[in-house]
Amino acid sequence: MTEDVELLDDLLRLCAAAGAEPEVHHTPPEARGGWERAPMVLVGDDADPRCRGVARRQGVMLVGRDQDAPDVWRQGVEIGAEYVLRLPDAESWLVDQIANAAEGVGRPALTVGVIGGRGGAGASTLACALAVAAARSGRRTMLIDGDPLGGGIDVLLGGERAEGMRWPDFAHSKGRVGGCALEESLPALHGLRVLSWGRDDWVVVPPPAMAAVLAAARRLGGVVVVDLPRRVDESVAEALAQLDLGLLVVPGELRAVAAAKRVASMAGMVLGDLRVMARGPYAAGLDERWVAQALGLPLAGELPLEPGLLAAQDGGTPPGGSARSPLARFCTAFWERALAGGVAGGALS
Repeated sequence: MTEDVELLDDLLRLCAAAGAEPEVHHTPPEARGGWERAPMVLVGDDADPRCRGVARRQGVMLVGRDQDAPDVWRQGVEIGAEYVLRLPDAESWLVDQIANAAEGVGRPALTVGVIGGRGGAGASTLACALAVAAARSGRRTMLIDGDPLGGGIDVLLGGERAEGMRWPDFAHSKGRVGGCALEESLPALHGLRVLSWGRDDWVVVPPPAMAAVLAAARRLGGVVVVDLPRRVDESVAEALAQLDLGLLVVPGELRAVAAAKRVASMAGMVLGDLRVMARGPYAAGLDERWVAQALGLPLAGELPLEPGLLAAQDGGTPPGGSARSPLARFCTAFWERALAGGVAGGALS
C-alpha cells in the first residue's frame, strides 16, 4: 500500500523475484476482511497516516527508501508493524519473507541425509528405500542426489529417462528458489519427486545453489532425503548444515569401520546429529552395537538383509518398492519413529 511510485516499483520487483502476485492499494482495502486476509501487508512510509486506526494484525511491515527518515519507528508502532524496513538494504531479507508468505510456509520437512561409511556400503540403496517408503505412506517426499560421482539415484528408481529438470538446470541458481516451482519441475517417480544428476554434461554445483535448492525443498514440508558422498566439500557442507539427521551406513567389517571413522570425522564438523546404520553380515566378534561403539556414535538401527534386492531392481522394483520386503518394513518403522519425535534421541530402528 503506497502512492510512492519509486517505492512501488521496488516492491513490485521484489514480489516478482519472490514469485508472488501482489494487490496494490492506496488506502486500506474497503472490502470487508481484505486487510485481515492478506498473508502479508507492506505499507509504504508515505501511507502510514492512512493506516492509523485499522485493525492490528501480524505480518505488517513498514517499508521506505529514505535511510534517514525521521520518526519512522514511531510510525511503525502507530500501525502495529512487526518490522520497519529500509530499501535497498533489506531487499534480500524481504524477498525471502514475501516468498514465505506466498508459499504458506509451515513446518519444514524432516530432512535426513544418508552417507556411506565406505564405497559400496549401500547408502544410495537406503536413501532410495527411505524415500519410497515415505511416499508410500502419503507423505510429501523429495529425494535429492547429492553425489555427482554416484551412479545416479534416478537409475535406482528406474527413471533415468523421466522428463524433468536435473542438477545442471539449478547449478547457476542464485538467491531464493521457489519450493513449489522446484517440486513441479522435477521428475515424479513412485509418488515422490527426484533431483538427480544429468547424464551428458559434468557440472559443479556451487555452495549457494546447493543451499538454495535444499532450503526450497525443506520449505515444502513432509520429508526430504539426501544421498550424500563420502567426501565433504563446500557444497556438501551446505547440504549437511540443513540436515536434521545423518545416517552413516557402515558394513560390519573392520576396514569399513576404519574408513567410516574418517567420514564421520569430516561430516561431524558440520552435522550435529550423525548416527550409525549398521549393515551385516558381520565379521567374527562384531555386531551392530560394536560398530556404533567403535565409531563413538549413536546407533540408528541395523539394516535387514534382503537377498533378492538386486533381482528386484533388475525387474523394475526400486529398493523398498515392495511394501512387504524387509527393507521396506524397516524404512516404514524408521519414519514412524522419526516423525513421532525419535530424532531427538535414542535408536530409530
